[in-house]
Amino acid sequence: MTAADDARAHIPKRGRVARAMPLVGLAGRTAGEAVVESMRRRRKNAEAGRPDYRVKDADRYANHLGRSKGVLMKAGQILSFTAIGPTVGDENQNVYQRALARLQDSAPPMPYETAAGVIEANLGKPVDELFAEFDPVPVGAASIGQVHAARLADGRRVAVKVQYPGVDEAIRADLANTELLATFFQMAKGLQPALARLDIKALSQEVTARIGEEIDYLVEAANQTAFVDGYRGHPFIRIPEVVPELTTSQVLTMDFVEGRRFAEALTAPQELRDLWGETISRFAMGSLRTIGLFNADPHPGNYLFHDDGGVTFIDFGCVKRFTEDKVTLVKRSLNAAVEDDVPALILALRDMGIVVDGELPEPREIADFYRCGLEMLTGPQPFTYSTAFAAGVVQDKFSPVGPYGHVLRKVSLDPDFTMLTRIDLGVTAVLGALECTGPWEAIRQEWDNNGPAATPMGELDIAHWGAKR
Repeated sequence: MTAADDARAHIPKRGRVARAMPLVGLAGRTAGEAVVESMRRRRKNAEAGRPDYRVKDADRYANHLGRSKGVLMKAGQILSFTAIGPTVGDENQNVYQRALARLQDSAPPMPYETAAGVIEANLGKPVDELFAEFDPVPVGAASIGQVHAARLADGRRVAVKVQYPGVDEAIRADLANTELLATFFQMAKGLQPALARLDIKALSQEVTARIGEEIDYLVEAANQTAFVDGYRGHPFIRIPEVVPELTTSQVLTMDFVEGRRFAEALTAPQELRDLWGETISRFAMGSLRTIGLFNADPHPGNYLFHDDGGVTFIDFGCVKRFTEDKVTLVKRSLNAAVEDDVPALILALRDMGIVVDGELPEPREIADFYRCGLEMLTGPQPFTYSTAFAAGVVQDKFSPVGPYGHVLRKVSLDPDFTMLTRIDLGVTAVLGALECTGPWEAIRQEWDNNGPAATPMGELDIAHWGAKR
């Protein structure tokens, strides 16, 4: 293959059929299979020392998704880290989830010449004139672009995120291609049967909405700068500074940060994982309550973990903004849920647009539905997250055939709070994987009721925001 051929291979295909084809074989092969039978076959092959064809299939289709870029790869990332993964057993995860997990923070990169061309077209100068040093080998490649390490003339180390050429048009075409997403989620059902119980239409709409916001790096730069302004100087929550003069809609330049990736963090000592869990939780709760912003992509590939318990948060392509009134409603509902004050909770839910008039379940059932998944606040403290807990929240609270299926069918969800629920589930999945322990309700009390610092980190956090006032 020539260099030109290699470069063309990394330009996303725009045809509707071409974009869907990598998934068709996998969808057809998996959707009709009995999972139990396939797992039996895998165990027999493993016992006999023979390679399992499913392992090869999983690797092959992970590569297909990676080379598809855009919507398909982002959807693959969602499938690779989902709170319901543990419900299908380690065997199934070992085959497909672990193969797709490569999409969390790595994907087939585009050649350096292609990336350099995007940079020059956007910034008006060749790479060697813009940067004193520029590593041609990307440090990470994801769904929309890849990241290169570089150094400015003044010695500042930076990360340069370069969008794949043509990916914006491909994504817009994907978002309009209902067959494409339907094919992907058909595949998802085959890979993880628990997905069959979810609202695939709603899941598809969520993917569409989230990815649609990530195409323009200028939007991401503005989002990131808003977080930087709030967290500049924070002792353990870190956001890389943007370099605006080297940022366009297709190139985003920011401070370079080194840290452990998620897979490595999972093997760290428990004490350190507890600190990381608290940092992530404080960032999720704190940003909503202090600056009215929520990073709407709580993906483990977007975290860099540090040995002092701090975490650097990256990738702000999708950020949700909440008004002060809506933040107040969140606080009201959580206070009522923790106190098990059913009338106050129902009133708060009505004000949030979650409960509507008409034929509804009993207030007690609605309250139990809302409290499901809040055991880290309502249960004995300290509370330990786990993958089983994260999986159980999805199964029990959001399955149409689960214990609250009748409630799901009779309540409405305001779009803003629907997004908040998805974010909460993502954070729960991350904390569950870390298996971290903490006084989560006391931490919430700091934010919602001016409670005292629950931990040493809380003392530092309170001091930071006090200095901001």
